[in-house]
Amino acid sequence: MGDRCAPDTTENGPHMGVIGPAAADPIEHSGIINRESDLGVTTRLYRRRWMIVFLFSSYSLINAYQWIQYAIISNIIMKFYKVEAFAVDWLSMVYMLTYIPFIFPVTWLLDIKGLRVTALIANALNCAGTWIKTGSADPSMFALTFFGQFVCSVATVYILGIPSRLASLWFGQQEVSTACSIGVLGNQLGIAIGFLVPPILVPNVDDMDELAHHISIMFYISAGMATAILVLVVIVFQEKPEIPPSQAQAQARNMQPDEYSYTASILSLLRNKPFMLLVVSYGLNVGCFYAISTLLNRMIIEHYPGEEVNAGRIGLTIVIAGMAGSLICGIWLDKTKTYKQTTLAVYILSLTGMLAYTFTLNLGHLWVVFVTAGVLGFFMTGYLPLGFEYAVELTYPESEGTSSGLLNCSAQIFGIIFTIAQGKIMDYWGTLAGNIFLCIFLLIGTVVTGFIKSDLRRQKANQQVEVQTVSVSTTVCVT
Repeated sequence: MGDRCAPDTTENGPHMGVIGPAAADPIEHSGIINRESDLGVTTRLYRRRWMIVFLFSSYSLINAYQWIQYAIISNIIMKFYKVEAFAVDWLSMVYMLTYIPFIFPVTWLLDIKGLRVTALIANALNCAGTWIKTGSADPSMFALTFFGQFVCSVATVYILGIPSRLASLWFGQQEVSTACSIGVLGNQLGIAIGFLVPPILVPNVDDMDELAHHISIMFYISAGMATAILVLVVIVFQEKPEIPPSQAQAQARNMQPDEYSYTASILSLLRNKPFMLLVVSYGLNVGCFYAISTLLNRMIIEHYPGEEVNAGRIGLTIVIAGMAGSLICGIWLDKTKTYKQTTLAVYILSLTGMLAYTFTLNLGHLWVVFVTAGVLGFFMTGYLPLGFEYAVELTYPESEGTSSGLLNCSAQIFGIIFTIAQGKIMDYWGTLAGNIFLCIFLLIGTVVTGFIKSDLRRQKANQQVEVQTVSVSTTVCVT
């Protein structure tokens, strides 16, 4: 007997239970102690996790691109299909409307069948929608292009709520928010490309045959990309690592299947007051972003006629700035764990950015619009992963897919309301009044965020296991 602890061999020792493709991956790992059995349990971080999150980002990208590809050239689409502006707006809003009735069955499927099945369905639907649209490059085919857009919108339901779930399944405690941000980045990059590429591929020409040719090229590019990504998902995408990446995830895996009830989980979330306040505030913020994205072409063309390409570039600026904001916010959360403070600060700055954009849009200087739009995008779009991660903290150990699904459902509802209302306000009173309308609701969202009680349950779970690990390590020391 001695006065020193025996060396811990679990950290670098082999784990005999590793099987399957992930076992061959180079890994990073650390040891933990299971709180029920006090036996050594290994958590590991597989390098494959980066491939999984970037592949998810890729198929999220191609789906998000299609959401906005009509809206940013709405005046051209109106002319080609001979439809009203409201009909073109519905090519964007169908994404929001479809989400609402499908979210509950899809999150149930995610909980029952898992991440891989959800990914396969999402990509199959997205690919089918893109190929349907290739047959709609004709002025008489608006109904077909709408149907193709509807199919792609169903795929969105299988995509939007995944980042926080994927991050929790594959990433460690100190990188989970960053991983969630990367997952959201794919969606944002798709929107950015959707703002940039369609005005370039589809110029505003008067010859309908030439216009049909340009629209057809745009559709075939989407279909080719969606097909390639579907093949990659079938070959590469994996459900989860063999060994959990964090203490919280290890505890979640210990839950017996018969202990879980999807209905009970939903009811538990609905009774969670801090989470429900977040649902409202998240919906208000992201709903405003959806309205701005859908109506951006109309806003810019009203004050800067003939600037369709620059309208797309302004949208690109909003989203690229937001991507930077998302990544910075994710890294900041991993470092500080200051969820409420960061969320409230970003919300206040989103409101500030919206006010600046609103009152400078009509000054007649496009460079000013680029600057204010960039500031708005940095904070408003940067808020997206904050909402996901804050929700997971407030609702642990409930399913991340379910909490994210409720957040997104709120965003779609407010997105439809705001898009329709702002569009009508713009028709009657102009862009300034429409943007002031959004500023009012961002102010309400800021106040609601201030009332959220910050109960960080996932963080507490990780800390409890760490404390127990230290306690058990101490008890094995023999004096």
